[in-house]
Amino acid sequence: MRILVTGTAGFIGFHLARRLIAEGHEVTGVDGMTAYYDVALKEARHEILRRHNGYLGHVTMIEDMPALTAIAQDCQPEAIIHLAAQAGVRYSLEEPRAYVETNLVGTFNILELAKTHAVRHLMLASTSSVYGGNQTMPFRESEAADHPLTMYAATKKATEAMSHAYSHLWNIPTTAFRFFTVYGPWGRPDMALFKFVDAMLGGLPIDVYNNGEMARDFTFIDDLVEGIVRLLAVPPAVGQPARGAADSLSPVAPWRVVNIGRGAPVSLDEFIGEVERVTGRTAIRNNLPLQQGDPVETFADPSLLKALTGYHPGTSVKEGVDAFWAWYREHYKVA
Repeated sequence: MRILVTGTAGFIGFHLARRLIAEGHEVTGVDGMTAYYDVALKEARHEILRRHNGYLGHVTMIEDMPALTAIAQDCQPEAIIHLAAQAGVRYSLEEPRAYVETNLVGTFNILELAKTHAVRHLMLASTSSVYGGNQTMPFRESEAADHPLTMYAATKKATEAMSHAYSHLWNIPTTAFRFFTVYGPWGRPDMALFKFVDAMLGGLPIDVYNNGEMARDFTFIDDLVEGIVRLLAVPPAVGQPARGAADSLSPVAPWRVVNIGRGAPVSLDEFIGEVERVTGRTAIRNNLPLQQGDPVETFADPSLLKALTGYHPGTSVKEGVDAFWAWYREHYKVA
């Protein structure tokens, strides 16, 4: 297929684009190369993608509709996978406007492209953060997610709603997927694993929120990509039979939302222990209260993903941290 992927210099977009290229798809990538974190890391990812004949990359912001229109006109996408966004839960407390401009306006532009090109499948990234104040565990797609705790979560929930409206109005098969704490090689420097490794190697303290009494449904990057690729092949349609109690298929649009997570929360203390194991360093802990907007626990119900694709993410945190450490040592020349 001809696939337009936004955010290809980002952590998830880079891994997904490599997988799609390897499977023979023609991938057109878009990334704004924003300075939210180290641009050199983004450029290194893009440079790897550009070595492949099946990839054509563009540097442009998704808020730039004329540029996006020209790119889509050239590549004539049959599917769009929209990953570009202003990321970061905590950063949204400091710069909420960035989330409105990129996540809402940028996503609106992508929806317009999907309509114009009548794509066979529109896929867009959401987040486990939309579950916000939900208390029922594990998080299930069929349950309401109406209490976001941050602007990041609020804008992601809004993009789900916007995509549902477009799916209904223009008959665009649409899948939104909710990620759960993704980590792995080429990861983001603002995420816990990267920050912990950097700090421990430098003999610096790590910030441990809620005194470590937190749990996250850590999802390894390869598992996430596998889930996306498999979902690409199963676009929703109105009137399909429900695939279990968690099925979020809309009654009025070819639209659904799907969790992609292991369904196995790991405590923050256990996660820190794995980082200590690979680095051979003992963490200097700076214990802090629970950060505003942070849930104490995330816990995915992956049964809908399994019902739709036959796939259940299974990489253990030990395996995932080992893989990240091997990449980090090679990329940053750590002895």
